[in-house]
Amino acid sequence: MRTRVCEEFGIEFPIFAFSHCRDVVAAVSRAGGMGVLGALAFSPEQLEIELRWIDEHVDGKPYGVDIVMPQSSVAPSEGATLDEGAFRKMIPETHRKYVEDTLARFDVPPLPEGAETPAGLLGWTYGGARNQVDIALDHPARLLVNALGAPPRDVVEKAHAHGMKVAALVGTAEQAQKQVAAGVDMIVASGTEAGGHTGEIATMVLVPDVVDAVSPVPVLAAGGIGSGRQMAAAMALGADGVWTGSIWLTVAESDTRQVIIEKLLAAGSRDTVRSRALTGKPARQLRTAWTEAWDGEESPGTLPMPLQFMLTSEAVSRIHRYADDRPGARELVGSPVGQIVGRMRSVKPARQVIYDMVEEYLATVARVADLTAGADRAR
Repeated sequence: MRTRVCEEFGIEFPIFAFSHCRDVVAAVSRAGGMGVLGALAFSPEQLEIELRWIDEHVDGKPYGVDIVMPQSSVAPSEGATLDEGAFRKMIPETHRKYVEDTLARFDVPPLPEGAETPAGLLGWTYGGARNQVDIALDHPARLLVNALGAPPRDVVEKAHAHGMKVAALVGTAEQAQKQVAAGVDMIVASGTEAGGHTGEIATMVLVPDVVDAVSPVPVLAAGGIGSGRQMAAAMALGADGVWTGSIWLTVAESDTRQVIIEKLLAAGSRDTVRSRALTGKPARQLRTAWTEAWDGEESPGTLPMPLQFMLTSEAVSRIHRYADDRPGARELVGSPVGQIVGRMRSVKPARQVIYDMVEEYLATVARVADLTAGADRAR
């Protein structure tokens, strides 16, 4: 399985694994793939701790860092001119009341006195993401990925100066061309089946369109990929590798809460929804009472990024805190996840997931080769 991305990064398998859990990132990289840490939820101080831990546990294998540097939001492009307090003032009181009314309806109590208050702004803004970039560049990460649009050219240049490649997620061929024009080295074509922020075009349609639009730039296929057969299909469409995320939520190394793991393992492919409830931008996640509340007729409507996340971050923390022992909170609790959730049926070590994918990929390629040989013999 020697593709261009394998050669570029010195990895055994062209399997990239996005995860917010450092243990998963390190386990995938040690197993021959490439783990990519989602940095969004970490403060600068915590991100430094996470990356230092990965450096010490990845056995010298390559890994990447994923940031969210939105091209547009309610903040101006400079990002630094608005602090968290200024953003909070933009949140309407009607929305605050709707959050509290929804939590009360499902009997979710406040956080205990003295409990840590969750961060609201995180790295959603231009300035916040830049801080995360600077921290990543101080570590031996090999890949910097932007999840929302092309990173600014000076960020690309700084990454290149540190010997780091840059990738970006896209949902259309036009977006991919803009990324390449900005200097991005690799494109992740993310179909609507994917978990988290996603567009409207399905992976089977999107990947060949993007490959044709940006050739010879390498493309990773993302969205609905969690098995060797799906990986083989992605490679047949012209991809140089696959970008995976949802399947790592339920591996043995994952720090996903047990209550969420149980919901994920029980869910089918139709149990996800593309909703703005999480961040203000369309993101695929488990369909829950929380997503239904925000997408229903009584909802005041979601706010633009980063206001929606700031509005709901404490509420989500309350939901997670009480989901183990309060039925209402359990109805509300969810997670970003793609439609591949319907095939996630057991907890396995990350290494086993990698090896299972590779074995099935090889068997699939052999089967297709046999079919081709049979057609040749029939002529």
